[in-house]
Amino acid sequence: MRRLTPVLALGALLLTALPAQAADGPAHRESYGTKAPYQPRQNAQTYERPPAGFAPVLTENVSRHGSRAATDGEDGDLVLALWDKAQAAGRLTAEGEEFGPTVRALTAAMEKTGYGNLSGRGRQEMRDTATRLERRLPTLFAQIADRGERIDVVSSGQGRAVDSAGEFTGALAAADPALKPLIGPTRTDKDLLYFHKAAGGAAYRDYIANDQRLKDTLNSIEDQPRTHEAAHGVLRRIFREPFVDTITDQVGAAQAVYDLYAIAPAMIQESPDGRGWGMDRYISRTDAAWFGYLGDAEDFYEKGPGFSDSDITYKMADVLLDDFFKQVEAKRAGTSDLGAELRFTHAEEIIPLAALMGLPGSTEPATPGVPYTYGDDSWRGASVAPLGANIQWDVYERDGRYLVRMLYNEKETPFRAGCHPIAKGSTFYDFDELERCFNRG
Repeated sequence: MRRLTPVLALGALLLTALPAQAADGPAHRESYGTKAPYQPRQNAQTYERPPAGFAPVLTENVSRHGSRAATDGEDGDLVLALWDKAQAAGRLTAEGEEFGPTVRALTAAMEKTGYGNLSGRGRQEMRDTATRLERRLPTLFAQIADRGERIDVVSSGQGRAVDSAGEFTGALAAADPALKPLIGPTRTDKDLLYFHKAAGGAAYRDYIANDQRLKDTLNSIEDQPRTHEAAHGVLRRIFREPFVDTITDQVGAAQAVYDLYAIAPAMIQESPDGRGWGMDRYISRTDAAWFGYLGDAEDFYEKGPGFSDSDITYKMADVLLDDFFKQVEAKRAGTSDLGAELRFTHAEEIIPLAALMGLPGSTEPATPGVPYTYGDDSWRGASVAPLGANIQWDVYERDGRYLVRMLYNEKETPFRAGCHPIAKGSTFYDFDELERCFNRG
């Protein structure tokens, strides 16, 4: 989260806006925000069976890269500089004595992995998701192998997305070696899968850099007494009180501790015993939940549903949704020899796509002047775009009629309100109906 200049315009509205789940249960995972490691949301054995006579003819996905190391060493450097100073002054708590060595080991592991690169857990997440895909659609992949259909692979071009594609397709080939020669090399399409930094994201980048309402809203959300209380609580676990009082930017220091806490689960396989880093010893669940909420608020306004009177944060994702439709349209027209279209990208693309599509948790923008809170909005980074998040369309055909079933983080998910499934309660949709519902005609 960025450090923000204090602005109090909306502060009065937020004094009671503590996270609704700030103690235990689901809040513990939520506190990691978009750095929560991936978990499939449904057991595949409970998926709805396709209607009689329909066979799978295409699958396509878009996936966020898997769990990774932090993108840089700034947080570790900041807190270790404070820790070294406190140790020299004899101002560490009993827990604080263990904090420095833990952080040094964690940062060393991230340096070895490479900042921003996939961790062992991230690579495993990609392999496991691919294996479940192949097991879900065995007849499709057998058909791909028999007919020599192509498996197209495309990424943002960023290292962790390219590596995620490699792990994913490697697992597909391991599941069925006949697929290996049909898997194309991973190509790069930044306009499609890095659109927030491409030409199509120019207006969005101007919004992030210059929109005063955005800045004021985020400043007001952060600059609350609860933020300063949480920051003091985090630092007090590590440093003795007189030393905490000497830290000029307590929120910034506590944010760095939280960021290390949030990234630690992604690095679990690199921990000394492979069981984790124990970073939750240094931050209470309530304080972690508050910093998680602050991170979610930033992502909500900068990438997600945002303000109810603007679509600037997600309009640019139309290029990606359009590609989903184009692949099915080409299959129906008989002009495509694809059996699978596999895309690998980032949270900056998954979050706006979820908002554009109206996926669960991304349907409620915030009214201007009424800030996003956990009590008033269901948007949670850990659910919308955890590490490894994915959206998959499975396409079935019978006698020229095409059906689509969508999985969101491997959970059968209805399309947005106004789209009608083939039967009440079904997760299968006639493709013609989806084209109508999304104004494709």
